[in-house]
Amino acid sequence: MPFREAVDRFDARTDATIDRLRGNRFADRFFYAASAVGDHGVVWFAIAIVRYFTGVGGTEAAHFAGIRAACAEVFQSILVNIGIKSLFRRARPIAQKPRPHRLRTPRTTSFPSGHATASFCAAVLLSQGTPWAPVLFPLAMVVAFSRAYVRIHHASDVVGGIVVGLGIGVAIAHLFPLP
Repeated sequence: MPFREAVDRFDARTDATIDRLRGNRFADRFFYAASAVGDHGVVWFAIAIVRYFTGVGGTEAAHFAGIRAACAEVFQSILVNIGIKSLFRRARPIAQKPRPHRLRTPRTTSFPSGHATASFCAAVLLSQGTPWAPVLFPLAMVVAFSRAYVRIHHASDVVGGIVVGLGIGVAIAHLFPLP
């Protein structure tokens, strides 16, 4: 299977590149923390609440955007964790060394990354109608990348999660446009 071999090579090369950064105390703390705040979409629910209460983009639009993003996070989580992951059943990477910080071990399979999916879905929806995109998309990238950094996902799981998250976010934005 040439496609599978190409994905495995991509994952191995990316992991070797990231490995040069692993072990740096600042990077370890930063990416483990980013992974933790992405657990269960906590950071995205918090930003949805901020959007709801600040009225950024207009009060009615902000209320709708906050609720829409929170509902989308629940929807995409169910779709990814129960639907898509059960189709692929990809094993998670095995940590070769002890982890330098605590990390919640997920019960689901690896593809696609739920953190990446949640992050990019939320970034699409929460940035709409605001000047927040220059902050939300880099935050989404940090949370997504952290999953490969902490070796809880393969790099291709993260890329797949980004694509799925963007797709879900754009679809929801079109189906449920801001008022």
